[in-house]
Amino acid sequence: MTPIAPGASMPRPPDPAKRRDLLDQVREYMIRNGLADLSLRPLARALGTSDRMLLYYFGTKERMVAEALALDERRPLLRTRSLLRAIDAPRDPAWVRRFMEEVWRQFADPDLRAALPLYLEIMVTGLLHPDRYGPVMRDTLAEWTGLLTSVFRAMGLPEARARTEAVLLVDACFGLIVGPVVDGDWDEADAAFRVLLDRLEPGWRAA
Repeated sequence: MTPIAPGASMPRPPDPAKRRDLLDQVREYMIRNGLADLSLRPLARALGTSDRMLLYYFGTKERMVAEALALDERRPLLRTRSLLRAIDAPRDPAWVRRFMEEVWRQFADPDLRAALPLYLEIMVTGLLHPDRYGPVMRDTLAEWTGLLTSVFRAMGLPEARARTEAVLLVDACFGLIVGPVVDGDWDEADAAFRVLLDRLEPGWRAA
């Protein structure tokens, strides 16, 4: 290791507040402009900074994108974890239904709805370029599945069945989001979501 010369100053650590402010601005920029043509220099210019400064704070463009999404407090998963902690009630199929209805209602939030095309773009980009953004949506699905698996397991379902019910519920809900993002028909998606819960709820009962 090269010793630091006497009188030389240590590199200044990144400012956490500035870093977080940049992440919020990056997220808003991506919602407006998408991910396909995202380039550091135009992004930095729009944010009033430099591409070198963005690399200083985040290391790589891919890491910056992942962190901008992961730190978004408006994500349904983060809201849902708070909801789980706040509600002290017996877990049963009726409770799961109310819980999922509350999760679904979050998609009516204008800020979240505006961000959905970006999440779908990242999902597709992650499939085409798994080395870049593959973990972003994969981790999101894994978090949702793990959360609901633990809920079903606490209701007395065996581990394998708890995970199957969680995968079915998570994947079906993600699928229902795609349609209205494309055609804008959220009323039709709301009706389909209610039917989905009608079909799945009987399977949430432990033998």
